[in-house]
Amino acid sequence: MDSTGVGRSEMLISLAQRLRLYKPDHTPTQPTSSSSENLRIQGVSAEEKPPKQANPTTIHPQELRSKRAAVLICLFQGENAELRVILTKRSSKLSTHSGEVALPGGKVEEGDANDIETALREAKEEIGLDPSLVDVVTVLESFTNKRGMTVVPVVGIVWDKNLMNLIANADEVDAIFDAPLEMFLKDENRRQQEREWMGNKYLLHFFDHQAENEVYIIWALTAGILINAASIIYQRPPDFQELRPKFWSRSRQ
Repeated sequence: MDSTGVGRSEMLISLAQRLRLYKPDHTPTQPTSSSSENLRIQGVSAEEKPPKQANPTTIHPQELRSKRAAVLICLFQGENAELRVILTKRSSKLSTHSGEVALPGGKVEEGDANDIETALREAKEEIGLDPSLVDVVTVLESFTNKRGMTVVPVVGIVWDKNLMNLIANADEVDAIFDAPLEMFLKDENRRQQEREWMGNKYLLHFFDHQAENEVYIIWALTAGILINAASIIYQRPPDFQELRPKFWSRSRQ
């Protein structure tokens, strides 16, 4: 990629510079209904230069590998200058979460040096995304599902969307599509369900998104990860009560 930034939009350049300074919260506490406390972008002096790439989380002991995964929040600028994120519909042939919408990603495998490598490797395997096109700018707070799987969101920017040639791996993915990131902050095409786990009530959010004559439902952990990412990137809380489940943040690392 062009290290000088020639041909890159000012919006993406500014976003990348800001996200490189983001410090994720590793405190395992229950988030409030507002995400405003998560919008902590720490400043640096004019003499300091941000790192060229996010500091990856070093991979963890072998016994933890089976309980850790990483997903790629791959952002690019759409035709109307809006930020868009790449999503997939999981193959109906898969044994778990078949047919559901997900971010590209998967479990840590032997040889992955860190969460960034896991996310990029999985994105290449699932949708044919060339890792060299992705400029990783930060790693966000991890989420833990009910089964104890820790999922680490890795944020990357593709500076030129026209260079992407995405091809779905038929064994893992039925469809590839993209959606505007800001939709995960808006109270539009959204519904919610109240759930309870170990005496704690929480909300599951469902977002309906139409792409190429098909309506996709983005919900549960994927929706939660994208609500959090959009809140950080747009520096504002969602237009609705979030009320996350406590177990999502019970083992942040």
